[in-house]
Amino acid sequence: MRSIPVHQASGMVLCHDITRIVPGEGKGPAFRKGHVIEDGDIDTLLKLGKEHLYVWDLADGFIHEDDAAERMARAIAGEGIVLSAPCEGRINLLAAHAGLLSIDAGILRRLNGIEEVTIATLHGNVVVTPGQMLAGTRVVPLVVDEAKIEAVEAVCAAYGPVVRVRPFRPLKVGVVTTGGEVYHGRIKDAFGPILRRKFEALSCAVTRQIFVPDDQDMTVRAIARLIDEGADMIAVTGGMSVDPDDLTPSSIRAAGGEVVTYGSPTFPGAMFMLAYVGEIPVVGLPGCVMYHKASIFDLTVPRLVAGEYLTRDDIVELGHGGLCAMCPECRYPACGFGKG
Repeated sequence: MRSIPVHQASGMVLCHDITRIVPGEGKGPAFRKGHVIEDGDIDTLLKLGKEHLYVWDLADGFIHEDDAAERMARAIAGEGIVLSAPCEGRINLLAAHAGLLSIDAGILRRLNGIEEVTIATLHGNVVVTPGQMLAGTRVVPLVVDEAKIEAVEAVCAAYGPVVRVRPFRPLKVGVVTTGGEVYHGRIKDAFGPILRRKFEALSCAVTRQIFVPDDQDMTVRAIARLIDEGADMIAVTGGMSVDPDDLTPSSIRAAGGEVVTYGSPTFPGAMFMLAYVGEIPVVGLPGCVMYHKASIFDLTVPRLVAGEYLTRDDIVELGHGGLCAMCPECRYPACGFGKG
């Protein structure tokens, strides 16, 4: 830090705020600490009575906080990300489009282990909307050793981006609704409208819904028919518990489903099934999906729609954070449900 004549200050970095007082109106900062002085600022500074200024001398090997934040943001940003303008040394990463937020938490921890580097993100595996703030970058000091920013860039160049928004694929979804009470018209189907709404929010369309009684052969034929008709995903509702007449799990297996899991450490959603018929995901959805705003559907189906192949380990990981707090007013996804 040193004092220089204001006429020599262009390109220098202010070490302190400079206040402007307007009689009858009040006072406030005309220039904030960290501002890089431009030629056009000199006349204003002189009118504020500033003949000399205290500035940071950006020696070789050091960069300003705005430049550091932008370089870090560009290093960690992957697909589906746009950057904000710098504001007080910080750059925000925003969603360029709707999709599934993906965070590489391991690399994020490594980067934040670099002294004076700070990067904060939302939890990953949540649905985000265009323009939503997802992450922020900044350094602690006003000027920082460039080698620390180069270290961030080197890690990201070696291991890939930290923050991505994976677009949703416009899948064709076939629905099989099991249960004699619905099949015979004793009660009105409530699952179909909810699934249509949920899938439409993920850029997908329910192309057909087939109703069957609690009959394994009919359920198997319905799954096969939907696949033959070009469905990219199958959702089977009803019959997911352990009662003797709940035949959905065995029907999915009999339809050729290679089961990833029957059961999930999530409440609500414990009686969930995920299987694959070839490359087509088949989800067995328990009744909680119908009457809970947030359930196992919201923790798994968006990931499948974004093209992720879920494994048994992925489902096991949901146990940490898999307990819904059943708040009187659901705030999901602004809560801990499903976020380990």
